[in-house]
Amino acid sequence: MKPSVESLRAVVFDLDGTLVDSHRDIAEAANHALVGAGLSALPHAELASYIGDGAPLLMARAARLDVADERTRALVASFLDYYADHALDFTSLMPGAALALDTLGGPYALGVCTNKPRRTTLAVLRGLGLEPRFKGVVAGDDLPQKKPHPAMVLEAARLLEVPPTQLVMVGDGPQDVLSGKAAGAYTVGVRGGIQAFERLAAAEPDVMIDSLAELPGVISQLARDTRR
Repeated sequence: MKPSVESLRAVVFDLDGTLVDSHRDIAEAANHALVGAGLSALPHAELASYIGDGAPLLMARAARLDVADERTRALVASFLDYYADHALDFTSLMPGAALALDTLGGPYALGVCTNKPRRTTLAVLRGLGLEPRFKGVVAGDDLPQKKPHPAMVLEAARLLEVPPTQLVMVGDGPQDVLSGKAAGAYTVGVRGGIQAFERLAAAEPDVMIDSLAELPGVISQLARDTRR
């Protein structure tokens, strides 16, 4: 069955694990906060499994605390302070990201929709010279809800001045796929990011790709299909 997508006008990307490989910098910042609070540092692989739902849940999971605990809030503050100053120590573009942005940036309005806080989102986008490419950026503390709630994708559609049915949501995690589907957008899952493949596949994106280098071809085919 073809997705019920009208003529496409916009592409929205998740950030961590989709556009950028940031897991090491996030893990280093999380461990900095944990050790500073007298807790044990955790393996990067374990911390990577906690990424995707925003900084409060990341630090709550890492510290085995409730997200509303005052100690979690202190950890989050420490994490964000460190990460804002070290957001690009190891972070780089994901494979195929530059090609996808260069190819799609002309025909389509581009956006970012991430559960990452705005402060650190902008640190990464500006540090990598990506901010001018995006007409709309929706970060994790912009709205009361985070992905997988559809509100963030709907806000991205508003900023890009398109209905959500004319938007493609691209991401490496189930949060991205589920939020896109709930908003009425077409969804593309990208293997090989931070999120576990099994979780991504379980969300059942409309299309699955191995690299963002494949995305322009997928978008082009979808655009042709929706004109028929």
